[in-house]
Amino acid sequence: MTEIFEKAVGRITGATGDEKQAPDELRPYVAPLTVPPVLRPTTADVRQETEIALRPTWVRLHPQLPPTLMWGYDGHVPGPTIEVRRGRRIRIAWTNRIPKGAEYPVTAVAAALRAPGTAPATTEPGRGGAEPDKDVAALPAWSVTHLHGARTGGGNDGWADNAVGSGDAQLSEYPNDHRATQWWYHDHAMNITRFNVMAGLYGTYLVRDDEEDALRLPSGKREIPLLLADRNLDTDEDGRLNGRLLHKTVVVRESAPETGEPVSVPFTGPYTTVNGRIWPYAEVDSAWYRFRLVNASNARIFDLVLIDEDGDPVPGVVHQIGSDGGLLPRPVPVDFGPELPALTAAPAERFDLLVDFRRLAGRTLRLVNKDPGRPAGVPDPAGDVRCPAVMEFRVHEAAERDTFELPEVLSGSFRRLTRELPHGHRLVVLTPPATRGAGGHPEIWEMTEVTGTDGLTLPADGVIQLTGPDGTTKTYRRIARTFNDGLGFTVGEGSYEQWSFLNLAPVVHPMHIHLADFQLLGRDAYDVSGFDPAAGGTRAPVRHDAGTAIPLAPNEQGYKDVFRVPGGQLLRVMGRFDGAYGRFMYHCHLLEHEDMGMMRPFVVMPAEAMRFGHGAPHGGGHGGRMG
Repeated sequence: MTEIFEKAVGRITGATGDEKQAPDELRPYVAPLTVPPVLRPTTADVRQETEIALRPTWVRLHPQLPPTLMWGYDGHVPGPTIEVRRGRRIRIAWTNRIPKGAEYPVTAVAAALRAPGTAPATTEPGRGGAEPDKDVAALPAWSVTHLHGARTGGGNDGWADNAVGSGDAQLSEYPNDHRATQWWYHDHAMNITRFNVMAGLYGTYLVRDDEEDALRLPSGKREIPLLLADRNLDTDEDGRLNGRLLHKTVVVRESAPETGEPVSVPFTGPYTTVNGRIWPYAEVDSAWYRFRLVNASNARIFDLVLIDEDGDPVPGVVHQIGSDGGLLPRPVPVDFGPELPALTAAPAERFDLLVDFRRLAGRTLRLVNKDPGRPAGVPDPAGDVRCPAVMEFRVHEAAERDTFELPEVLSGSFRRLTRELPHGHRLVVLTPPATRGAGGHPEIWEMTEVTGTDGLTLPADGVIQLTGPDGTTKTYRRIARTFNDGLGFTVGEGSYEQWSFLNLAPVVHPMHIHLADFQLLGRDAYDVSGFDPAAGGTRAPVRHDAGTAIPLAPNEQGYKDVFRVPGGQLLRVMGRFDGAYGRFMYHCHLLEHEDMGMMRPFVVMPAEAMRFGHGAPHGGGHGGRMG
């Protein structure tokens, strides 16, 4: 089962083969890039909220397509770019103005798994004979908005169960007490996030501050948000694209023994949209530009490369200056070489990029999605990059001389977190889909260390032994595996914690923790072959692989709230849970995995109040020091 799942996930592993790509119906780079409108709430009275209404809208995804029915914030897909100053508290009334009984914009089907070496069904438009999911077609307009990355109280965070229906409103307050950064907002409704986000419910949110202002970065028309999202489309009875959004996944197992339900892999589609348009082009001056990029896809992980007219990478012009949580300490050159062969962007990751077009006047450049095993810009129809196109840049002469110079140091306020800070520990295990009792889906296991193992017979369901870098073997017991299991993690507000994510599966999981910013401490390779999915535990300890060093990429050493965890790795991150109280969530940001249940709650409360807690202690305990 795990092997089938691995081969079916496309980008994560991908089939191989030399199958030729059929001619695409849509021509790339024929529509101009659209830029979402900017919304700047300016009232000094926090009691006056800004209303942003969710509405049905018709969108031309491509000039060759008929209008597509979508749901947008204020009728825009993506929604307006919200821009605020640091420390200016605002309230937003996310009002559901989608009429009751409105047609759901997404058609969902599950296609059968094909033989290895052939194109995955998800990379082709149309249903391919599969019957639409009637339960998806019957979904109501039920949504809750999460401001991803924001430090705000649990009641304002967009708790997944607190979605509102047609005619109702979600009132959220955002203090915006955060360094300059790019957050983004999107739907987070329980069980159906994957469909609602695909329907168009996403947008970007910028926080400005004085430190950023002092850098005099490109601004105005030379600061452009780029929201990437892959999509698929349905076809009519003649096989022509009809513009209808299609959530098409692959069934890897017809019936899971635990649930009797079919098991499918996350959605990835053949068409890449940028700011809601398929393969657009942008007219740019031969000057510096700032691009605020976010991967708003359900599950696609992009490996982005900038290429020239001959298909060769263009080194030396792209510099990353910020990540999820704000400015990096120094610019990181994206050279498309040994250091950063591609800009890898998992769902929900953000990238603050400076691009120097000054020496490229009159040139045409293309941003493409690269299959890891092929040259940039080359399609891989047998894998998951049927259409590598993302967008095109057409470089003109600058209207005036650009005097901007790339700073050597970006953020003097940046401080590196280290293990020497007093902190608690958490161990979270990400399991294969065929694990005992999992119903054919991957899970999040919260673990606690077992100090006495006398009489314990291994393998045992939910028990994992781990041999760390120091050679010591420790035993851990599962305390939670589903969203509705009892609360496992309670954190004292203001405390630092190290969270360690151990991935036992071959799939890359981009993990997101609400509320806090984190820094990556390190990645370690582990031999996970000792874990037996059928038994639900380890037959032999999962062992640290001292012979395999995994350095942190230079552009993932800033503040982040989404972190990629590949299979066979243990990722250690550290952050401070400060500035808010309440119940929050952490989860895999592959939206299909999140909806399948790879999501868990945690609570942040005053440390003083935790002393009056009842039952087992929850705060920052040593769930095992992982390095």
